Amino acid sequence: MLGIALLFIGAVLVVNGVGLTGRIEARENAVFNFLVGILALFISLLGLVRSVDNAGYLSAATGLLFAFTYLYLAAVQWKGMNGRGLGWYCLFVAINTLPMAWLAVSQDIRSTVMWLAWGALWFLFFLAMALQKSIRSLGPITAIIGIFSCWIPGFLMLAGHW
Repeated sequence: MLGIALLFIGAVLVVNGVGLTGRIEARENAVFNFLVGILALFISLLGLVRSVDNAGYLSAATGLLFAFTYLYLAAVQWKGMNGRGLGWYCLFVAINTLPMAWLAVSQDIRSTVMWLAWGALWFLFFLAMALQKSIRSLGPITAIIGIFSCWIPGFLMLAGHW
């Protein structure tokens, strides 16, 4: 299930990255963010229902952190809000990636790198939205992180080569 989520999250990060460069309207991005948010929500809730231990609950909870990001972003984009609240939420997500990266160190260094990349990106979202900092390269950074930490790993997981 993680491979499916990562494949589509990679796609939405690439599209959002292009949107941050001004090449896609916010309301158009909102539709894709909503669809990917619903998919991530479904996968996370399915994981929650199937969980039998704290590790499963933690995995589902962290999946929900990202699902809610995309759903919240869809609302911000659709309604034309300033996104400051979403920016503060992104800080909360970024903070949560640090212990997840630490927990992943002993299991898979690739996961550690992915968690750190997501944390750095969500921290940049915090700076851009909550603090209204201008980050000129945020679009390309978002797309690159989407490709290398989500799309490629997700595809490889689904193809059985991870």
